[in-house]
Amino acid sequence: MKIISSIADLRDQLRGQNRIAFVPTMGNLHEGHLSLMRLAQRHGDPVVASIFVNRLQFGPNEDFDKYPRTMERDIAMLEKEGVYVLFAPTEKDLYPVPQDFRVTPPGDLGDILEGEFRPGFFNGVSTVVTKLFNCTQPRVAVFGKKDYQQLMVIRRMVSQLAMPIEIIPADTIRETDGLAMSSRNGYLTTTERAEAPHLYRVLQQTRQQWLDGAGRTDRLLQLEADARRILLERGWQPDYISIRMQKNLLTPSQADLDANEALVILAAVKLGATRLIDNLEI
Repeated sequence: MKIISSIADLRDQLRGQNRIAFVPTMGNLHEGHLSLMRLAQRHGDPVVASIFVNRLQFGPNEDFDKYPRTMERDIAMLEKEGVYVLFAPTEKDLYPVPQDFRVTPPGDLGDILEGEFRPGFFNGVSTVVTKLFNCTQPRVAVFGKKDYQQLMVIRRMVSQLAMPIEIIPADTIRETDGLAMSSRNGYLTTTERAEAPHLYRVLQQTRQQWLDGAGRTDRLLQLEADARRILLERGWQPDYISIRMQKNLLTPSQADLDANEALVILAAVKLGATRLIDNLEI
């Protein structure tokens, strides 16, 4: 595997490759990331991964400085997966001058849910992903469904900006107890780690209750409130637990429910000092 930090060197290395499959990451890799690499291998060749902790998507009081950086371990894992190139730029490589030009998602998608609680987050994500796409020029790119809203933002961005890239969604990879794999799981204490799988259980319970009953907007709101109450009683601090339409993440109207629009439950909750996100399609 070739490890490259310079944009110019990356372009030289990839010149003439027209079936690149790209997987952008922030490092501290786990089995969930590796599943993305394997999926990329089925859709293109060569596979290019990136590791870059993107300052633009962190708020002023978020965990940019303490975000886990495990480059040597990550390199060993990617080599075992047969990744062709790891693009690992420094901030000076990717942002040689202040990044004044930004990609801003529309408010109806970028300012709801995660965007409401992390203002500017999707602006930072969209900007860095656009720049990484320009650096790697992939034919396909793989993004995990665990970051469901991020996947939606990237899909819409690629479509509206006419980028010649196919976005491949990857199913969430979970621990044996159901907890969605995440680099931030490492922040959990032993006690919190034992409690953490309850989030997925609440999502499963909410999904089943919705499927077992009448599809009404008042019932949808009640199920959201019930899920929030259950987690609050167990000591969690919910930012949101919301049932939305899969196609645009808007709250469904009664007409949408009558038309059997596909739904998804999305949640962001704090357990102690750690913020976890998860979702479950209905």
